[in-house]
Amino acid sequence: MKKISILLASLIGVLTLMTSCNDEWKDEQYTHYVSFKAQLNDNGVTSVYVPYSRHNDDGSYMYGEEGISSYDLPVIVSGSTVNPSTIKVSIAHDTDTLGILNYARFQSRKDLYYVDMNDYAEYPQNVTIEGGQSVGLFKIKFNFKGIDMVDKWVLPLTIVDDGVSPYPSHPRKNYAKAMLRVYPYNDYSGNYSATTLTLANSEDPSNAIGMETSRAYVVDENTVFFYAGDINEKRTDRVNYKIYAQFIGDGQGSVKLWSDNPAMKFTTDGKASFRIYETMDEVQPYLKHRYVIINNISYSYVDYTSVKGTEMAYTAKGTLTLERKLNTQIPNEDQAIEW
Repeated sequence: MKKISILLASLIGVLTLMTSCNDEWKDEQYTHYVSFKAQLNDNGVTSVYVPYSRHNDDGSYMYGEEGISSYDLPVIVSGSTVNPSTIKVSIAHDTDTLGILNYARFQSRKDLYYVDMNDYAEYPQNVTIEGGQSVGLFKIKFNFKGIDMVDKWVLPLTIVDDGVSPYPSHPRKNYAKAMLRVYPYNDYSGNYSATTLTLANSEDPSNAIGMETSRAYVVDENTVFFYAGDINEKRTDRVNYKIYAQFIGDGQGSVKLWSDNPAMKFTTDGKASFRIYETMDEVQPYLKHRYVIINNISYSYVDYTSVKGTEMAYTAKGTLTLERKLNTQIPNEDQAIEW
């Protein structure tokens, strides 16, 4: 009888402990911290791709004109339970963190600094996260008209933690910061494969070499610019070597190439053309491959800044190919693109 009593008492104790443990999991295990969904890459920023112009389903401009676009930045409430009440999260422009980032990455090389793009952005001072929801969308509106993508544009934002608001910002490093490296794009911008574009010294074409990639940056809805030859974003004098490319036609047509820098001595034969074609992936049937191919590229220019007082003439000839992968299961095209 004594053994039965001991066994019964032990069983009651275990059941009580189990009930207690189960009740604990009903409570919040962590703090309801607030943070951005903006994971930083190796360069200390978050790459964000935004259409140069935001369109409606019928193709018309969503904001009434070209060059106006928007981006929804997710703001998250963490925790093991659902956010119980509606909160208003204050968000501010963060020049201090951008300055710290620039100095940490580039030291005194100010020519390599990220540039604050706050003048091209419009946004509210807060975002509301409704009770029962764990995510709110901070709506940013961009005016890209006139922006020069020679600069490395970053929009720096921070969650304001004033000690009075009914939420704490996330204490983990950078979670309450958003350093948005914004890339506006159109149908023709992006990283082109340049393996079939050869670059040669104009005085000796026999030494022509292929390149790996050539990036096209947005100018307007139908125009991009490349850097001449093998010049890229790492060159501090890159602003001198912009080659504009305007696409004329729907799906195929001509490409007008020009430069606005006379010192570059840019010339072309005017025969460049393009075509666009699409194909579905053979292994992943929901994936669409969209190609933009620029044919008959031929231009010459001089590099007049690499060696002071010396002009080095180059000629580029061949083809550039841009590939975009689109997930057709996602209706919003800018989100469907696999960058």
